[in-house]
Amino acid sequence: MKLWDKGFSIDKKIENFTVGKDRVIDLHIAKYDIQASIAHAIMLHSIGILNEEELESLKIELNLLFKKADEGELLIEDTFEDIHSKIEHELTEKLGDIGKKIHTARSRNDQVLVALQLYYKDSLNIINEKVKSLFDTLIELADLHKSKLLPGYTHLQVAMPSSFGLWFSAYAELLIDDVHLINAVKKIVDQNPLGSAAGYGSSFPIDRSVTTNELHFSTLKYNVVAAQLSRGKSERSMASALGSLSNTLSRFAMDICLYMSQNFDFIKFPDELTTGSSIMPHKKNPDVFELIRGKCNKIQALHSEMLLITNNLPSGYHRDYQLLKENMIDAIESIKDILDIFNYSIKQIIVNDIDLNDDKYKYLFTVDSINNLVVEGMSFRDAYKQVGDEVQSGSYKPDLGKEHTHIGSIHNLCLEEIKAKFPI
Repeated sequence: MKLWDKGFSIDKKIENFTVGKDRVIDLHIAKYDIQASIAHAIMLHSIGILNEEELESLKIELNLLFKKADEGELLIEDTFEDIHSKIEHELTEKLGDIGKKIHTARSRNDQVLVALQLYYKDSLNIINEKVKSLFDTLIELADLHKSKLLPGYTHLQVAMPSSFGLWFSAYAELLIDDVHLINAVKKIVDQNPLGSAAGYGSSFPIDRSVTTNELHFSTLKYNVVAAQLSRGKSERSMASALGSLSNTLSRFAMDICLYMSQNFDFIKFPDELTTGSSIMPHKKNPDVFELIRGKCNKIQALHSEMLLITNNLPSGYHRDYQLLKENMIDAIESIKDILDIFNYSIKQIIVNDIDLNDDKYKYLFTVDSINNLVVEGMSFRDAYKQVGDEVQSGSYKPDLGKEHTHIGSIHNLCLEEIKAKFPI
């Protein structure tokens, strides 16, 4: 069944190419399309297109379809182009002419737009919840390990003392910035496009406020052309926010891979969270974090893809938009999985004791040595030169019992203040 069927058959090669992977991809938006169909039916009843009995019949069948979709039991057979044609067929099979009325005053473009907006809204809420869980874990780890020193590096050279508390809470605070971007995108997708039809509105006296209220959108996209133009813009905005979150997670994963290496040996994980080598029996690899890094970098590339597909399209609908769905939905589902496995794994991190007497850390406290001289009355520039000369001559020796003027401040993590910043 095709919603645009006009009595002639289409070339099978053309059909396969134009349908693409929609039958599989559309299962992610199936229940949202059904929700929108229920709201649309209620609106059609409010303007007299459907009577009470017809509305109730449609709601019963649509709710049954929603249950099947929600439980993963709804299938889109090869005889259908997409979820939209599947749903209309099911309604027509069960209700006859009543089922044929559901498409009144709307377009398939309309259906795709609103189903995707609902899916995006729901997914962003889920992602925020998962980010909050990871955030809470990192704050707990920061508090637990706040007194454990961690050598800080710049240019991959030993720099200054830091702490595991700073490390964990740094990434926790970066997640707050990512949530701000996610919340901004929520405002963009929280606008009801239903009623824009093929992009130029409907001649029926539809009441778009009804569907806006029924679908719990905060507002609607008033201009019908703007509603159609929002396809692509929503995806670019989503990709940008997911890219920001992915950047945070990718950099964190890179730190973990680096710190697990024998050259650093700052952290480790239980053996069951690592993988091995087929020929090197000693290997315990951080594959989960390497895959997180790779998957997150892939998501960061999505914004460029969304931009290139849509940036030079004129107003109105174009089939190019179909190409936005697959990788956008894949990225959304992927980031949900990434957040789950990251949180699950990082909870089991083991922080190693670091021997600061190791020769490679002998210059870790040079800044503290300078600061001590300044406190004793020397100018900063003279103190810097004195310690620099000692480093150059090889005579510098830190007093680990004294060179801790910096340590008190790095233990003051302001965890409560960071927790209070997280947007609820």
